[in-house]
Amino acid sequence: MIKYALLFFFLFFSLFIMAHCKPENLSEKIQVSTKENGELIISISKEVLQKLKANGFVRYSDFGARGDGKTDDIDAIAAAHEIANQHGLSVKADEGATYYISGKNRTAVIQTNTDFGKAAFIIDDTDVENRNAHVFLVSSGLQSFKLEGVSALKRNQEKINVALPGTCIVTVTNSNVKRYIRFGPNQNNGSSQTDIFIVDKAGNVNMDAPIIWDFDQITDITALPIDETKLTISGGRFTTIANKAESKYTYYSRGIAIRRSNVLVDGLEHRVTGEGEQGAPYGGFITVGDCSYVTVQNSTLTGHKMYQTIGSAGVSVSMGTYDISLNRALNVSFVNCRQTNDIDDSRYWGIMGSNFCKNLVLDNCIFSRFDAHMGVANATIRNSTLGHMGINAIGSGTFTVENTTVRGRSFINLRSDYGSTWQGELVIRNCVFVPAGGKPTTASLIAGSYSGQHDFGYTCYMPERITIENLRIDDSQHPENYQGPAIFANFNPKMTDESYVEKFPYIKTREVILRKVTTASGKVLRLSDNPFMFKDVKIITE
Repeated sequence: MIKYALLFFFLFFSLFIMAHCKPENLSEKIQVSTKENGELIISISKEVLQKLKANGFVRYSDFGARGDGKTDDIDAIAAAHEIANQHGLSVKADEGATYYISGKNRTAVIQTNTDFGKAAFIIDDTDVENRNAHVFLVSSGLQSFKLEGVSALKRNQEKINVALPGTCIVTVTNSNVKRYIRFGPNQNNGSSQTDIFIVDKAGNVNMDAPIIWDFDQITDITALPIDETKLTISGGRFTTIANKAESKYTYYSRGIAIRRSNVLVDGLEHRVTGEGEQGAPYGGFITVGDCSYVTVQNSTLTGHKMYQTIGSAGVSVSMGTYDISLNRALNVSFVNCRQTNDIDDSRYWGIMGSNFCKNLVLDNCIFSRFDAHMGVANATIRNSTLGHMGINAIGSGTFTVENTTVRGRSFINLRSDYGSTWQGELVIRNCVFVPAGGKPTTASLIAGSYSGQHDFGYTCYMPERITIENLRIDDSQHPENYQGPAIFANFNPKMTDESYVEKFPYIKTREVILRKVTTASGKVLRLSDNPFMFKDVKIITE
């Protein structure tokens, strides 16, 4: 009898403890509603707030998120982050939840560590109120401010005469000067001269990302303090139900925008479903801008289906559409990242695009493309594989590609719509080049096009020095009458003798250093199909 009495006691005691230790359902004590103008109203008592603070984190379910994959949870998600931001609490998604996010014009602002865990998020873009409204915005609690007393800047200037509260990102514009005057089907009148760089509290410019333009006049200059603590966003399984809007340049920005420095994104997954016969392009699921020191690692992303429209020149063009977009960003790295689509499937646009960036890194990534539209200053690709759209770039500084396989039409394409310009050096080391992914083609390592008749808003350069060391060219699937791979493509078929005059002269490569370049075809690496254009290039074979 004593034995059974003890057993009953322990059973009763266990049930008592479980009943009293069961997590309290705080959603019954937190009310989330909206005003007529859409503003969130969060009603929360001091008692409940104290419990959240004691926990050190909030969950989406605390604010009424159902996580059933059907109920629209965006208001609850936004409310959870708002309270977390106000009180310095981290945010956790509920394990096993599937959050449905409608096209409502609502953005959840992230300013604290967020663990999406293994929760799923369905982002429905089939009926969107505001295509420019990010679902999540990672922002700083620090405020940007106008920088007084700076009226001019010089390229590579090492110090500016300002005193700052701490290390800041400085963004400067001269709207009276236009750069990147685009040529071709998507032609335009250029963009205002822009630069972004890091300055410490004493005014010293971080020369790892130097000033790249002369600013004789400044029309706008702002500084944003850099957060010293790292903000981490981990996990999350996101699925976008693609829009079915008309196929024209009405970009959708329905993902995670990072506008804060010192951010780590780890273990995120993004997939796309529901792409049909038409659709508007995407500006990027992960967009990074106006910040520095951002790393995305161990993550899986998805290329978007390519749609056609009529470009500014009145002809049909394929619209760029992205899962990764980087704009005015410094020191951004993608490490150990993949994409869900076949990187050689040309139905899907290259996964990445960037503008006005410095110090971009891909490390151990498998992507369909690396791309720098309006300039990158310094870039590194290592231990990676690039697919059907390969490496596309213009810019300055040093571009290093090492331990990498490139499956594009060329090893590096210097974008012709921006003048095929790279003012600096190119280093290719321990790489494999599979021209056109193994399809029959005449291979060239460095591609581009330059007529010398268009003003891009700057002098256009080819890399001053190109160093190619231990490169294997797999040109086994070559066409008939194949003469072998060329270092340079035919950048200007009309320039065949001295009679051709460039209105805007192209500064050609000074020297190419070759060490251990081999071909599967057995053909020798040639200079170019246009030997006249590159006759002054010094080829050094070691």
